[in-house]
Amino acid sequence: MSANKGTLNNPFYSKIMLFGEYSIICGSMALTIPYSHFNGSLNFINKNQYTDLDFARRSNKQLREYYQQYLQPIAEKGGLPEKFNHKLFGKEIDEGLYFESSIPEGYGLGSSGALVAALYHRYVENGKSSSRPSASQLDIPKLKRDLAILESWFHGTSSGIDPLICYMRHPIFIKEDQTILPIDIPRYNLTSDDAIFLINSGKSIKTAPLVDQFITDCEDSEFKNRIINEYIPLNNSCIQSLIDADIEKFAKEVRNLSTFQATYFKRMIPPTLEMEWMHGITTGKYTLKLCGSGGGGFVLGFTHHYKEVRDWFSEKGIEIIPVYQYETN
Repeated sequence: MSANKGTLNNPFYSKIMLFGEYSIICGSMALTIPYSHFNGSLNFINKNQYTDLDFARRSNKQLREYYQQYLQPIAEKGGLPEKFNHKLFGKEIDEGLYFESSIPEGYGLGSSGALVAALYHRYVENGKSSSRPSASQLDIPKLKRDLAILESWFHGTSSGIDPLICYMRHPIFIKEDQTILPIDIPRYNLTSDDAIFLINSGKSIKTAPLVDQFITDCEDSEFKNRIINEYIPLNNSCIQSLIDADIEKFAKEVRNLSTFQATYFKRMIPPTLEMEWMHGITTGKYTLKLCGSGGGGFVLGFTHHYKEVRDWFSEKGIEIIPVYQYETN
């Protein structure tokens, strides 16, 4: 058995891309935050442990396929991240390694990103402690490239951004030149009824087909022009007004972004939430936008009337999960 088992219980959070879905493909800004409500950590199967053994065994099997079909061939070509101890990884899979995770798969919250971050921490950083290097200590471009290599098995290709945010556990701002900066989002003048929240569409979705379709759509010059001249400026304005703590401009631009998505990204809006999406636009009580690729999973909501909106959704049998809610003393 591996001697370092005691260091495994080290959670890696899910992530939420607040802004930048699809537009980042065309060079826009993006803003991503860690979300601790859902998380995962590496562990070993133990029959005396209080967990879902069937889930643990499935996870172990998936890790074995990932290792045998993807990592080993890359290792033979010398293409793995420097210092990634793939032999120890293979050994620990045989010993029952799995990823204990509450992050729903196919919901746009970075389930594979959290797994890859955990693997990087254990098999590159050696998982010697629960602490991770601070942002100032990291070579972020290199880390992003390394994480992209490890995650590409899950999506065909990976930008490395999802596992990067899961690894760093800090908000990340991606500039238009694709420079990545850790950022602190300012706390502007909020009330207890201001909130950011998630709504579950009730359906998981695969990211790749929707992204591929978007890329195909961009071959049409009219659609591409709308993305470049309308969608990207809206996206960037949402991010900039949030960073600048301009709450009035931020609310206005998020509504405009939601309307654009309702008009031009119809296939990405989960059918179960179409009516609620339009209700938010027409009433102004809340605003919904895509959270990731859409099609299913979660959608993201913003409101100045959290209690009223929560109760309204509750009456419709729809649970909303707070991402951020201002707490008054």
